[in-house]
Amino acid sequence: MDNLTDFATYTLMEPKGSKSYRHIYFTCLFFLYCLILFLNICLCVVIVLERALHEPMYIFLCNLCLNGIYGVTGFYPKFLHDLILDSYVIPSYMCAFQSFVIYSSVKCEYSTLAVMAYDRHVAICRPLDYHSKMNTFSCFVLLFFCWTVSFISTLIALLLTNKLVLCKNHIDKLYCDNWSMVKLSCESTVTNNVYGLISISFYFCIFAVIIVSYIKLAIACKASLECRKKFWQTCVPHILSLVNLSVAILFDTMYNRYGSTNFPDDLRNFLALEIIIVPPLFNPVIYGLNLKEVRNRVLKSCINFLKKSR
Repeated sequence: MDNLTDFATYTLMEPKGSKSYRHIYFTCLFFLYCLILFLNICLCVVIVLERALHEPMYIFLCNLCLNGIYGVTGFYPKFLHDLILDSYVIPSYMCAFQSFVIYSSVKCEYSTLAVMAYDRHVAICRPLDYHSKMNTFSCFVLLFFCWTVSFISTLIALLLTNKLVLCKNHIDKLYCDNWSMVKLSCESTVTNNVYGLISISFYFCIFAVIIVSYIKLAIACKASLECRKKFWQTCVPHILSLVNLSVAILFDTMYNRYGSTNFPDDLRNFLALEIIIVPPLFNPVIYGLNLKEVRNRVLKSCINFLKKSR
């Protein structure tokens, strides 16, 4: 039985047509990875350098972008490496690390969106109390909450998985995740299932609280044209990001727990990658285009850069 727990490596799912098209896959994904890094880093740099953007809403947006960079770095370098070598093998410790990075990033993004919803609620419904409630210390505490909760909850899930006796070492997915590793076990996974349900319920409650908060905001903004403009400019991007992330998590959860091997490979890969590709690409685009202050500062920074380069 001891030998069953000593897998030094795991094998990952091989992309369909990787033998023939791996260089095309590599080029497209490398470009996508660079684009995600560029957009998120660009937004972070603008927010850090521009004093006018040193406000809670933009600080939380910067955290969202930093978290996006952190999350995609857990997937793209390893997958690009596999495509080049045409070898889809990962050491067990790296598998656990990749799972930790990807899923702690997803949870941190959800927590950050919840914090951003609270920030907008205070700004629109209680504007006179905004600066007292959303001071520097409050921002620090909220950001600490976002990262700590996601790290601790993901670490607990991995520690529970590490105690399982494994019978197989093939993960039927393009990257490692905790639930895929749990499914390799040949013993009872009741504890893991219960913890997973608790975790899902916790983030579902966060989702419900955010939705109720935005409904109240929408109702509160009906009476004032200025409030309606503020709602559309600052809250709609949050809602779009929340819906996009929630759909990605729903797809990933349903696939992990109930996915059938009879699913078409293209659909399975889409469900697996949607949670990694779309949110970190979607967030800087929707915020950069929709938030007037951010859009103007980004354009200003680009113009200044072009002038200096001449």
